[in-house]
Amino acid sequence: MSDPSRPRASLRTAVVWDVLKDALDRRVKATGRESLDVLDTGGGSGRFAVPAARLGHRVTVVDPSPNALFALERRAAEADVADRVQGVQGDAHGLFDVVERGGYDVVLCHGVLEYVDDPAEGVANAVAALRSEGVLSLLASGLGGAVLARALAGHFTEARQALSDPDGRWGEGDPVPRRFTAEQLIALVEGAGLRVGAVHGVRVFADLVPGVLVDTEPGALDALLKLEAAAAELPAFHSVATQLHVLGETREAAEA
Repeated sequence: MSDPSRPRASLRTAVVWDVLKDALDRRVKATGRESLDVLDTGGGSGRFAVPAARLGHRVTVVDPSPNALFALERRAAEADVADRVQGVQGDAHGLFDVVERGGYDVVLCHGVLEYVDDPAEGVANAVAALRSEGVLSLLASGLGGAVLARALAGHFTEARQALSDPDGRWGEGDPVPRRFTAEQLIALVEGAGLRVGAVHGVRVFADLVPGVLVDTEPGALDALLKLEAAAAELPAFHSVATQLHVLGETREAAEA
């Protein structure tokens, strides 16, 4: 769990963190280095960067928001990992204005592709930041989860609009500029030259279950976390997940 002190937050991060931690551990074993160089593009306040730094890794966070980077600095200091976390203002488009090409063992691209003008360029830049043996963690909004959520809320016209819209948007008031299917994300990762190591559905049930049930029913949170983990790898549930996570590996990393 990425933040044990905030159990409800774990519903949003647990599946991704478990996959990411496993990938970090495998890279440590493959490289023989206890500390990896990690790049977190769009990493915001450090939801994943700080836990990665707690494991002993050096993490560079690139984010366009000064406020997010300030929160990152504070969170890293509170976790006593400030010496292993560096925040840099920038974005995916101009990534190599602020970081070096080919300098990282693992690159996180979480919540970025929804907002960039060219998702393919965003993935290509993330991949170009990897070393020859590297891993990409890609997290983006899922189309099916948004359609299901609008339909269950009684907004059937908006749900249908999201299905037919090229960007998966349900209307002008939709705060998310773009959503993806698992197939689209896989194509982006493979198009950038990586092998897909795993695909997971994230928040398959968590956003549909009433919060009062999770907060008041004994054992409900733990049971829901286990259900999310069990469903995450099953392709049948990818089409209704709120988010989709794809782990991509360079050929050298996949063969290591």
